[in-house]
Amino acid sequence: MYVVTGASRGIGQFLFERLLAEGEQVVGTYFHTAPQGPNASKLFKVDVGDHAQVCAFVDGLKGQLQRVVLINCAGTNYNAFGHKSDMAKWAEVIRVNLLGSFHVIGALLPLMREQGYGRVINLSSVVAQTPVPGTSAYAASKAGLWGMTRALAAENAKKGITINNLNLGYFNIGMITEVPAEFQPVVKAKIPTGEFGDPENILRTVKFVVSNDYLNGASIDVSAGMV
Repeated sequence: MYVVTGASRGIGQFLFERLLAEGEQVVGTYFHTAPQGPNASKLFKVDVGDHAQVCAFVDGLKGQLQRVVLINCAGTNYNAFGHKSDMAKWAEVIRVNLLGSFHVIGALLPLMREQGYGRVINLSSVVAQTPVPGTSAYAASKAGLWGMTRALAAENAKKGITINNLNLGYFNIGMITEVPAEFQPVVKAKIPTGEFGDPENILRTVKFVVSNDYLNGASIDVSAGMV
């Protein structure tokens, strides 16, 4: 079963809906954006930054969870130069993006270890290694996933569990919609192809990671060569 966090908008919604359309068993989480449509019953309101809520969500699904593939898509952003940052807003990005991912992984790991199978895919970003002014909170949260992923991958490898990151570039979906149209050509100029990515390529990469039991603790750039 696929568990997709942040599944009511952006990349999370795309993956959630495509996997369902392909006949996979999928459940997801949302927080700010209420789900609509025929699949709304498969989405659960969870603040991933709240450990108790995450544990309650997982406990409520335990009878259904088999051969779990977790895709951590839930995330938030805050843009500000460091010396002008609101500390509470900066910390909120870490709470959701990094601590939230750890909460969901930690809640599912005991079940994965018991079943001898698990796949965890964290959505990181090229922003973690590409200097973009104003993104210190987001970059820190996404870079933190790298170290966390490698440590957890080593801890759980002998239990049939793989834990990997996808370092995403810029796609025609998700947070790119927050970039004003007049600045989008500037972003495209930094991409070797000169174009934003098709999210279909994220899905293809997810499937590859799921199928490969010797790929573990890796951070895969899905960015058209942008670094």
